[in-house]
Amino acid sequence: MKIGMNMHLWSTNVTEEHFADIETLKEIGYQGIEIFLAEPDRANYENVGAFLKSIDLEVNGCLGLGPDQNPISEDASVRQAGLDKIKEAIDNMHAAGGKNICGPFHSAFATFSRNSPQEEEYKRSAEVLHAAAEHAAQAGITLTPEALNRFECYLVNTMAQLRKLVDMVDHPNLRGMFDPHHANIEEKSFADAIETIAPVMTHVHISENDRGTPGSGNVAWDEVFSSIAKTGYDGWYYIEAFSRDDLDFANAINVWREFNPRMDICRDGYAFTKAMIEKHAT
Repeated sequence: MKIGMNMHLWSTNVTEEHFADIETLKEIGYQGIEIFLAEPDRANYENVGAFLKSIDLEVNGCLGLGPDQNPISEDASVRQAGLDKIKEAIDNMHAAGGKNICGPFHSAFATFSRNSPQEEEYKRSAEVLHAAAEHAAQAGITLTPEALNRFECYLVNTMAQLRKLVDMVDHPNLRGMFDPHHANIEEKSFADAIETIAPVMTHVHISENDRGTPGSGNVAWDEVFSSIAKTGYDGWYYIEAFSRDDLDFANAINVWREFNPRMDICRDGYAFTKAMIEKHAT
């Protein structure tokens, strides 16, 4: 099992200016970083990937889509724009040397119909994601869409809904992930939620209820880690915490204050995650 840090704590666009902090993450013990793939600059991804390889760190990616790229839109051109964006992210992740892309790219972020999710919307999403998974397979990349809470998405809030969508896509390069921040809002039980997604779970975020340092809030972490351990999961644990350094991103996800000092989150979050993995090792 590997522990990584999501770079949203710094920026949605990782460049050379973040290399010193990334070296500090390696010194702490992290084995990889997770970067946002919204920017189209292929050369920058190649540069970041080369740097990470030089210091023996791995990289994975994450992606969200806007309303003009919505995979569940009735408009075929909008759905195509979403597929094109996912394919671009796959190509850029491949350029950086990564093997996984997570995130809520099953539908557009914070875009609501004022209705419950419709079966036709699941079908549209599955069609786009299947085509994206075909492209990902050529690059050796796995796509792991993410369930978000009701305030950020309506199509996929729970592990049951995510499992349904993964099963509809029915492609080996599209699996599922678990994030306790969202589950803390949407699920009745962490253990039941993890059991539901376990057969297709290939990625995990470690994110506190307030997006601060893991272990400092009210997530039932012993239940989370013990339930994950029981599944035999042996993949990445990526810490995901947020700040207001990237104002556009912070405002988009309603982060209005600093939760903890950045490097405290990194150091304490790593120590906590490592200790919990070891505590619940089977």
